[in-house]
Amino acid sequence: MASDMAVASAIARATSIEESNVKTTLRILALTGAVIVLGGCMPGQHLSTSNPPREDLIGSGKVQVVPITSELVATDRAAAGPARAQVPAELTGYRQESYQIQPGDTLLVTVWDHPELTTPAGTQQQAVANGRLVRPDGTFYFPYAGELNVTGMTIEQVRNTLAGKLARYLKDPQVDVNVAGYGSRVALQGAFTNTSPQEITSVPLSLSQAIGKAGINVEQADLAGFMLTRDGRSYPLDLDALNRDGAVAPEIYLKAGDQLFMPFNDRKEVYVIGEVVRPQSITFKTTDLTLTQALGRVGGLNPVTSKGSAVYVIRGVENMQQSPATVYQLDASSPVAFVLSDQFRLRPADVVFVGPAGITRWNRFLSQLLPLSGLISNAANASYDITRD
Repeated sequence: MASDMAVASAIARATSIEESNVKTTLRILALTGAVIVLGGCMPGQHLSTSNPPREDLIGSGKVQVVPITSELVATDRAAAGPARAQVPAELTGYRQESYQIQPGDTLLVTVWDHPELTTPAGTQQQAVANGRLVRPDGTFYFPYAGELNVTGMTIEQVRNTLAGKLARYLKDPQVDVNVAGYGSRVALQGAFTNTSPQEITSVPLSLSQAIGKAGINVEQADLAGFMLTRDGRSYPLDLDALNRDGAVAPEIYLKAGDQLFMPFNDRKEVYVIGEVVRPQSITFKTTDLTLTQALGRVGGLNPVTSKGSAVYVIRGVENMQQSPATVYQLDASSPVAFVLSDQFRLRPADVVFVGPAGITRWNRFLSQLLPLSGLISNAANASYDITRD
């Protein structure tokens, strides 16, 4: 009799566990059906583009969603103005007519038939050893002529001045003056391969020659941010825009004390994330970078997982506390849309996001859901085995 009661009790427990398993399975199926119906609850980021643009709350700021259209591109380009940069007239108007003596120059003075004045260090020495250094205050000393302030003088002016001074002691002195060493320099900083100072000599030095000699670090330089500083004033020169579309920048001649700065492009980045082939940050050294160029550098949209109508450019996130950010949306499901993207200019710190296709979001949801359902099923089976034992 006791044996019959034990068997009946075991059958009741097994029946209860089976009913629990059935209920669990029904709950999972109900949850799956709800996700299919709701659709929008599946994992994956998506932004709605209602018309007119609406504002969504993201964190504590507001984001305006704006479709990329031909009208938007035209307005943006009109506001930005022409890409062609202009060179200030004071830079293009400067010409070095003849070399002017500067502090740090070494002058080699020859007085014919008077070697004691020409080569006081001896004829066996190098010419520089017999030269006369122009001191920082712009003066230099020569026997029988005394101290002369020669800064800003041409070589011809220095020669005439010396000849006049020596004429008091020598009969019809024949004087020749040459620059044996130059103290005039142009300083270079930034993304050059060689930042050594360059001399300003009797042969005029142009900006293009100085940059060519220094060499540009093509991977790290920001050509659009180049800066020339002269006499305390800084002149921004967009080297990319000045030499674009077959044009050649006007020649700019340098003068003593000029400073050339080529900035690095490490702060000039856009970030391409989401359903692209190679998500990454992109630096650019040119004036601008189009949306098509950015997508091309990362290998384009992922043909399997991406949603063509969900290409977004997120702008202004870093200043959301001061002003609303803007999300520009491109429907790239049609090849015609890439005409617009090729005209849409990106800015530093822009984030390009490509959203996943619906099937991609559904597959990702299943990959998260199925392990959960398996865990519940395994737990139920374990409970049944323990009870049966």
